[in-house]
Amino acid sequence: MKKISVITLQNVRNYGSVLQALATQKILEDLGYSVDFYNYNRRNISSIKMRIKTWVKKQPVIKKIIMGIILYPTFIRQNVIFNSFIKKYLHQQKNVVSDINDFRKIQHNADIYCTGSDQTWNSDWNGGVLPEVFLEFAPQGAKKIAYAASIGKSKLDDYEIEPFKNYLKQYSAISVRESSAVDIIKNQLNLGSVTQVLDPTLQVTKEFWESLLSKQQKDLPNKGKYVLLYQLNTNKEMDIYAKEFATKKGWPLIRFCTRFDQFFKVGKSAIIPKVTDFISLIANAGCVITDSFHATAFCCNMNIPMICIYPKEFGGRLASLLKLLNLENRHLENYNDFSFTNRTEINFSKVNEILDIEREKGFLFLKRAVI
Repeated sequence: MKKISVITLQNVRNYGSVLQALATQKILEDLGYSVDFYNYNRRNISSIKMRIKTWVKKQPVIKKIIMGIILYPTFIRQNVIFNSFIKKYLHQQKNVVSDINDFRKIQHNADIYCTGSDQTWNSDWNGGVLPEVFLEFAPQGAKKIAYAASIGKSKLDDYEIEPFKNYLKQYSAISVRESSAVDIIKNQLNLGSVTQVLDPTLQVTKEFWESLLSKQQKDLPNKGKYVLLYQLNTNKEMDIYAKEFATKKGWPLIRFCTRFDQFFKVGKSAIIPKVTDFISLIANAGCVITDSFHATAFCCNMNIPMICIYPKEFGGRLASLLKLLNLENRHLENYNDFSFTNRTEINFSKVNEILDIEREKGFLFLKRAVI
Protein backbone atom coordinates (compact mmCIF):
# COMPACT_ATOMS: atom_id res chain seq x y z
CA MET A 1 0.00 0.00 0.00
CA LYS A 2 1.36 3.42 -0.98
CA LYS A 3 1.85 6.03 1.72
CA ILE A 4 0.97 9.74 1.95
CA SER A 5 2.59 11.89 4.63
CA VAL A 6 0.68 15.07 5.52
CA ILE A 7 1.72 18.31 7.15
CA THR A 8 -1.14 20.28 8.66
CA LEU A 9 -1.98 22.10 11.91
CA GLN A 10 -3.55 19.37 14.01
CA ASN A 11 -1.55 20.40 17.09
CA VAL A 12 -2.74 24.01 17.47
CA ARG A 13 -5.39 23.05 20.06
CA ASN A 14 -8.33 24.06 17.91
CA TYR A 15 -11.40 21.88 17.39
CA GLY A 16 -11.75 22.57 13.67
CA SER A 17 -8.06 21.98 13.06
CA VAL A 18 -7.97 18.50 14.57
CA LEU A 19 -11.27 17.50 12.95
CA GLN A 20 -10.14 18.57 9.48
CA ALA A 21 -7.06 16.39 9.98
CA LEU A 22 -9.23 13.39 10.81
CA ALA A 23 -11.37 14.07 7.74
CA THR A 24 -8.26 14.30 5.57
CA GLN A 25 -7.08 10.96 6.91
CA LYS A 26 -10.46 9.36 6.17
CA ILE A 27 -10.57 10.77 2.62
CA LEU A 28 -7.07 9.62 1.68
CA GLU A 29 -7.57 6.21 3.24
CA ASP A 30 -10.76 5.79 1.22
CA LEU A 31 -8.59 6.29 -1.87
CA GLY A 32 -6.55 3.29 -0.79
CA TYR A 33 -3.52 5.00 0.77
CA SER A 34 -1.75 4.62 4.09
CA VAL A 35 -1.71 8.02 5.81
CA ASP A 36 0.36 9.59 8.56
CA PHE A 37 0.75 13.12 9.88
CA TYR A 38 3.94 14.88 10.81
CA ASN A 39 3.88 15.65 14.53
CA TYR A 40 4.29 19.32 13.73
CA ASN A 41 4.47 21.82 16.58
CA ARG A 42 5.65 25.29 15.64
CA ARG A 43 8.18 26.69 18.11
CA ASN A 44 5.67 29.22 19.47
CA ILE A 45 3.18 26.45 20.42
CA SER A 46 5.58 23.61 21.27
CA SER A 47 5.07 23.89 25.06
CA ILE A 48 2.66 25.53 27.51
CA LYS A 49 5.36 28.03 28.41
CA MET A 50 5.81 29.02 24.77
CA ARG A 51 2.04 29.22 24.18
CA ILE A 52 1.61 31.57 27.13
CA LYS A 53 4.56 33.66 25.96
CA THR A 54 3.00 33.95 22.50
CA TRP A 55 -0.41 34.92 23.90
CA VAL A 56 0.87 37.67 26.24
CA LYS A 57 3.82 39.06 24.26
CA LYS A 58 2.14 42.44 23.54
CA GLN A 59 0.92 42.99 27.10
CA PRO A 60 2.58 45.01 29.91
CA VAL A 61 4.54 43.02 32.51
CA ILE A 62 1.86 42.87 35.22
CA LYS A 63 -0.80 41.80 32.75
CA LYS A 64 1.54 39.14 31.34
CA ILE A 65 1.84 37.59 34.80
CA ILE A 66 -1.92 37.70 35.45
CA MET A 67 -2.80 36.31 32.02
CA GLY A 68 -0.19 33.58 32.36
CA ILE A 69 -1.72 32.42 35.65
CA ILE A 70 -5.20 32.47 34.10
CA LEU A 71 -4.21 30.66 30.89
CA TYR A 72 -2.12 27.88 32.46
CA PRO A 73 -5.01 25.61 33.57
CA THR A 74 -6.71 26.13 30.20
CA PHE A 75 -3.65 24.93 28.32
CA ILE A 76 -3.30 21.92 30.64
CA ARG A 77 -6.91 20.94 29.95
CA GLN A 78 -6.52 21.50 26.20
CA ASN A 79 -3.47 19.24 26.12
CA VAL A 80 -5.44 16.44 27.78
CA ILE A 81 -8.47 16.85 25.49
CA PHE A 82 -6.63 17.15 22.19
CA ASN A 83 -3.82 14.70 22.88
CA SER A 84 -6.33 11.99 23.80
CA PHE A 85 -8.27 12.61 20.59
CA ILE A 86 -5.15 12.57 18.42
CA LYS A 87 -3.89 9.40 20.11
CA LYS A 88 -7.22 7.65 19.52
CA TYR A 89 -8.00 8.75 15.98
CA LEU A 90 -4.99 10.13 14.09
CA HIS A 91 -1.97 8.31 12.67
CA GLN A 92 0.63 10.78 13.90
CA GLN A 93 4.37 10.24 13.76
CA LYS A 94 6.26 10.03 17.06
CA ASN A 95 9.04 12.52 16.29
CA VAL A 96 8.05 16.08 17.20
CA VAL A 97 9.18 18.56 14.54
CA SER A 98 9.03 22.32 14.94
CA ASP A 99 10.92 23.88 12.02
CA ILE A 100 12.60 23.05 8.74
CA ASN A 101 15.82 21.94 10.48
CA ASP A 102 13.91 19.34 12.51
CA PHE A 103 12.28 18.03 9.34
CA ARG A 104 15.67 17.64 7.67
CA LYS A 105 16.91 15.44 10.51
CA ILE A 106 14.24 12.76 10.22
CA GLN A 107 13.65 10.10 7.60
CA HIS A 108 10.97 10.58 4.95
CA ASN A 109 9.70 7.46 3.27
CA ALA A 110 6.34 8.43 1.77
CA ASP A 111 5.32 7.99 -1.86
CA ILE A 112 3.48 11.32 -1.80
CA TYR A 113 3.87 14.40 0.40
CA CYS A 114 0.84 16.56 1.08
CA THR A 115 0.22 20.01 2.51
CA GLY A 116 -3.12 19.55 4.20
CA SER A 117 -6.01 21.82 4.94
CA ASP A 118 -6.54 24.56 7.51
CA GLN A 119 -4.52 27.80 7.45
CA THR A 120 -1.28 26.07 6.53
CA TRP A 121 -0.25 28.88 4.17
CA ASN A 122 -1.38 31.82 6.30
CA SER A 123 1.91 33.62 6.93
CA ASP A 124 0.31 36.09 9.35
CA TRP A 125 -0.95 33.20 11.47
CA ASN A 126 2.29 31.21 11.15
CA GLY A 127 4.60 34.12 11.87
CA GLY A 128 6.22 34.16 8.43
CA VAL A 129 6.56 32.10 5.26
CA LEU A 130 7.58 28.74 6.72
CA PRO A 131 9.36 26.40 4.29
CA GLU A 132 8.17 23.27 6.08
CA VAL A 133 4.47 23.90 5.28
CA PHE A 134 5.52 24.01 1.61
CA LEU A 135 7.16 20.59 1.96
CA GLU A 136 10.71 21.88 1.42
CA PHE A 137 12.01 18.95 3.45
CA ALA A 138 10.69 16.31 1.03
CA PRO A 139 13.30 14.27 -0.87
CA GLN A 140 14.41 15.72 -4.20
CA GLY A 141 11.99 14.78 -6.95
CA ALA A 142 9.28 13.66 -4.53
CA LYS A 143 5.65 14.14 -5.49
CA LYS A 144 4.07 17.10 -3.67
CA ILE A 145 0.38 17.96 -3.59
CA ALA A 146 -1.77 20.43 -1.66
CA TYR A 147 -5.22 19.46 -0.47
CA ALA A 148 -7.64 22.25 0.55
CA ALA A 149 -4.83 24.48 1.82
CA SER A 150 -5.80 27.91 3.07
CA ILE A 151 -3.97 31.23 2.73
CA GLY A 152 -6.58 32.93 4.90
CA LYS A 153 -6.50 36.38 3.30
CA SER A 154 -7.41 38.05 0.02
CA LYS A 155 -3.94 39.22 -1.02
CA LEU A 156 -0.32 38.31 -0.32
CA ASP A 157 2.03 40.94 1.07
CA ASP A 158 4.96 41.87 -1.14
CA TYR A 159 7.49 39.86 0.92
CA GLU A 160 5.44 36.69 0.42
CA ILE A 161 5.17 36.70 -3.37
CA GLU A 162 8.57 35.34 -4.42
CA PRO A 163 8.89 32.58 -1.81
CA PHE A 164 5.29 31.49 -2.41
CA LYS A 165 5.88 31.33 -6.14
CA ASN A 166 9.13 29.39 -5.80
CA TYR A 167 7.66 26.90 -3.35
CA LEU A 168 4.39 26.29 -5.20
CA LYS A 169 6.15 25.66 -8.52
CA GLN A 170 7.37 22.40 -7.00
CA TYR A 171 3.84 21.02 -6.51
CA SER A 172 2.34 18.69 -9.08
CA ALA A 173 -1.24 19.44 -7.97
CA ILE A 174 -2.68 22.28 -5.89
CA SER A 175 -6.11 22.67 -4.38
CA VAL A 176 -7.21 25.37 -1.96
CA ARG A 177 -10.15 25.97 0.31
CA GLU A 178 -11.37 29.44 -0.62
CA SER A 179 -11.92 31.43 -3.81
CA SER A 180 -9.55 34.19 -2.65
CA ALA A 181 -6.69 31.68 -2.61
CA VAL A 182 -7.52 30.70 -6.19
CA ASP A 183 -7.28 34.38 -7.17
CA ILE A 184 -3.93 34.76 -5.39
CA ILE A 185 -2.36 31.73 -7.08
CA LYS A 186 -3.72 32.49 -10.54
CA ASN A 187 -3.49 36.27 -10.64
CA GLN A 188 -0.98 37.43 -8.04
CA LEU A 189 1.48 34.55 -8.48
CA ASN A 190 0.66 33.88 -12.15
CA LEU A 191 0.86 30.15 -11.63
CA GLY A 192 -1.03 27.48 -13.53
CA SER A 193 -3.75 25.12 -12.49
CA VAL A 194 -5.36 25.42 -9.07
CA THR A 195 -8.64 23.91 -7.91
CA GLN A 196 -11.01 25.12 -5.22
CA VAL A 197 -12.30 22.22 -3.12
CA LEU A 198 -14.34 21.80 0.02
CA ASP A 199 -12.75 21.83 3.43
CA PRO A 200 -12.17 18.17 4.40
CA THR A 201 -14.81 18.43 7.16
CA LEU A 202 -17.34 19.02 4.37
CA GLN A 203 -15.85 16.51 1.94
CA VAL A 204 -16.91 13.71 4.29
CA THR A 205 -20.63 13.32 4.97
CA LYS A 206 -22.51 13.95 8.18
CA GLU A 207 -22.89 10.17 8.58
CA PHE A 208 -19.14 9.93 9.17
CA TRP A 209 -19.28 12.56 11.90
CA GLU A 210 -22.33 10.97 13.48
CA SER A 211 -20.45 7.65 13.64
CA LEU A 212 -18.03 9.22 16.14
CA LEU A 213 -20.79 10.12 18.59
CA SER A 214 -22.10 8.06 21.46
CA LYS A 215 -25.83 7.44 21.82
CA GLN A 216 -25.99 10.15 24.49
CA GLN A 217 -24.17 12.65 22.26
CA LYS A 218 -26.61 12.04 19.42
CA ASP A 219 -29.63 13.01 21.52
CA LEU A 220 -28.82 15.77 23.98
CA PRO A 221 -31.48 17.29 26.26
CA ASN A 222 -33.26 20.20 24.55
CA LYS A 223 -32.29 18.81 21.15
CA GLY A 224 -33.21 21.41 18.53
CA LYS A 225 -34.31 23.84 21.23
CA TYR A 226 -31.16 25.70 22.30
CA VAL A 227 -28.89 28.34 20.82
CA LEU A 228 -25.18 27.48 20.69
CA LEU A 229 -22.65 30.32 20.78
CA TYR A 230 -19.22 29.34 19.44
CA GLN A 231 -17.00 32.39 19.48
CA LEU A 232 -13.29 32.51 18.64
CA ASN A 233 -12.78 36.27 18.82
CA THR A 234 -13.60 38.60 21.71
CA ASN A 235 -16.70 40.52 20.68
CA LYS A 236 -19.03 42.10 23.26
CA GLU A 237 -21.61 43.00 20.61
CA MET A 238 -21.77 39.36 19.59
CA ASP A 239 -22.34 38.35 23.23
CA ILE A 240 -25.17 40.84 23.64
CA TYR A 241 -26.75 39.77 20.36
CA ALA A 242 -26.60 36.07 21.21
CA LYS A 243 -28.22 36.63 24.61
CA GLU A 244 -31.02 38.74 23.12
CA PHE A 245 -31.56 36.33 20.24
CA ALA A 246 -31.91 33.36 22.60
CA THR A 247 -34.33 35.34 24.77
CA LYS A 248 -36.47 36.20 21.75
CA LYS A 249 -36.50 32.54 20.69
CA GLY A 250 -37.33 31.41 24.20
CA TRP A 251 -34.42 28.95 24.08
CA PRO A 252 -31.50 28.54 26.50
CA LEU A 253 -28.12 29.86 25.35
CA ILE A 254 -25.16 27.52 25.60
CA ARG A 255 -21.68 28.99 25.23
CA PHE A 256 -18.94 26.69 23.96
CA CYS A 257 -15.99 27.86 26.05
CA THR A 258 -12.51 27.23 24.66
CA ARG A 259 -10.92 28.66 27.83
CA PHE A 260 -11.72 28.43 31.56
CA ASP A 261 -11.86 32.22 31.93
CA GLN A 262 -14.85 32.43 29.56
CA PHE A 263 -17.22 30.85 32.10
CA PHE A 264 -18.43 34.26 33.33
CA LYS A 265 -19.67 35.37 29.90
CA VAL A 266 -23.26 35.09 28.71
CA GLY A 267 -24.83 31.66 28.37
CA LYS A 268 -24.55 28.34 30.14
CA SER A 269 -20.91 27.30 29.87
CA ALA A 270 -19.66 24.11 28.21
CA ILE A 271 -16.02 24.48 29.24
CA ILE A 272 -13.35 22.96 26.97
CA PRO A 273 -15.45 19.90 26.07
CA LYS A 274 -14.18 16.77 24.37
CA VAL A 275 -13.50 17.10 20.65
CA THR A 276 -16.50 14.93 19.75
CA ASP A 277 -18.69 17.23 21.88
CA PHE A 278 -17.93 19.97 19.36
CA ILE A 279 -19.79 17.86 16.80
CA SER A 280 -22.54 16.89 19.22
CA LEU A 281 -23.32 20.39 20.46
CA ILE A 282 -23.64 21.66 16.89
CA ALA A 283 -25.63 18.67 15.64
CA ASN A 284 -28.21 19.03 18.44
CA ALA A 285 -28.60 22.84 18.35
CA GLY A 286 -31.65 24.70 17.10
CA CYS A 287 -29.37 27.49 15.88
CA VAL A 288 -25.64 28.27 16.08
CA ILE A 289 -24.22 31.78 16.33
CA THR A 290 -20.55 31.80 15.36
CA ASP A 291 -17.56 33.61 13.89
CA SER A 292 -15.81 30.30 13.20
CA PHE A 293 -15.22 28.80 9.76
CA HIS A 294 -15.34 25.22 10.98
CA ALA A 295 -18.40 25.72 13.19
CA THR A 296 -20.14 27.11 10.10
CA ALA A 297 -18.90 24.18 8.01
CA PHE A 298 -20.28 21.68 10.50
CA CYS A 299 -23.62 23.52 10.58
CA CYS A 300 -23.81 23.25 6.80
CA ASN A 301 -22.86 19.58 6.84
CA MET A 302 -25.16 18.65 9.72
CA ASN A 303 -27.98 20.84 8.34
CA ILE A 304 -28.19 23.11 11.39
CA PRO A 305 -29.29 26.77 10.96
CA MET A 306 -26.54 29.25 11.67
CA ILE A 307 -25.95 32.98 12.06
CA CYS A 308 -22.45 33.96 10.93
CA ILE A 309 -20.47 36.95 12.12
CA TYR A 310 -17.30 37.61 10.14
CA PRO A 311 -14.16 38.12 12.25
CA LYS A 312 -12.07 41.23 11.68
CA GLU A 313 -9.20 39.10 10.36
CA PHE A 314 -9.33 36.16 7.97
CA GLY A 315 -13.07 36.43 7.36
CA GLY A 316 -12.69 35.72 3.64
CA ARG A 317 -12.75 31.95 4.11
CA LEU A 318 -16.10 32.18 5.89
CA ALA A 319 -17.55 34.50 3.25
CA SER A 320 -16.29 32.17 0.51
CA LEU A 321 -18.05 29.17 2.07
CA LEU A 322 -21.38 30.97 2.45
CA LYS A 323 -21.17 32.23 -1.13
CA LEU A 324 -20.43 28.74 -2.45
CA LEU A 325 -23.49 27.32 -0.70
CA ASN A 326 -25.81 30.27 -1.48
CA LEU A 327 -26.08 31.06 2.21
CA GLU A 328 -24.81 34.64 2.17
CA ASN A 329 -28.06 35.74 3.81
CA ARG A 330 -26.89 33.94 6.97
CA HIS A 331 -24.24 36.62 7.48
CA LEU A 332 -25.27 39.02 10.25
CA GLU A 333 -24.37 42.55 9.18
CA ASN A 334 -26.27 44.53 11.80
CA TYR A 335 -26.43 43.70 15.50
CA ASN A 336 -29.91 45.23 15.61
CA ASP A 337 -31.19 42.70 13.07
CA PHE A 338 -33.25 40.06 14.88
CA SER A 339 -35.14 38.94 11.80
CA PHE A 340 -33.34 35.60 12.16
CA THR A 341 -35.68 34.80 15.05
CA ASN A 342 -38.42 34.40 12.46
CA ARG A 343 -36.29 32.62 9.87
CA THR A 344 -34.32 30.13 11.90
CA GLU A 345 -35.00 27.28 9.48
CA ILE A 346 -33.06 26.83 6.23
CA ASN A 347 -34.04 24.70 3.26
CA PHE A 348 -30.95 22.54 3.20
CA SER A 349 -31.91 20.47 0.15
CA LYS A 350 -30.11 22.88 -2.18
CA VAL A 351 -27.13 23.10 0.18
CA ASN A 352 -26.85 19.32 0.16
CA GLU A 353 -27.02 19.22 -3.63
CA ILE A 354 -24.15 21.70 -3.89
CA LEU A 355 -22.13 19.76 -1.33
CA ASP A 356 -22.59 16.55 -3.30
CA ILE A 357 -21.40 18.26 -6.50
CA GLU A 358 -18.40 19.78 -4.72
CA ARG A 359 -17.54 16.45 -3.09
CA GLU A 360 -17.34 14.84 -6.50
CA LYS A 361 -15.10 17.68 -7.62
CA GLY A 362 -12.80 17.15 -4.61
CA PHE A 363 -12.71 13.42 -5.19
CA LEU A 364 -11.73 13.87 -8.85
CA PHE A 365 -8.99 16.33 -7.89
CA LEU A 366 -7.45 13.90 -5.42
CA LYS A 367 -7.83 10.92 -7.71
CA ARG A 368 -5.84 12.75 -10.39
CA ALA A 369 -3.39 14.30 -7.94
CA VAL A 370 -2.20 11.02 -6.45
CA ILE A 371 -1.64 9.24 -9.79
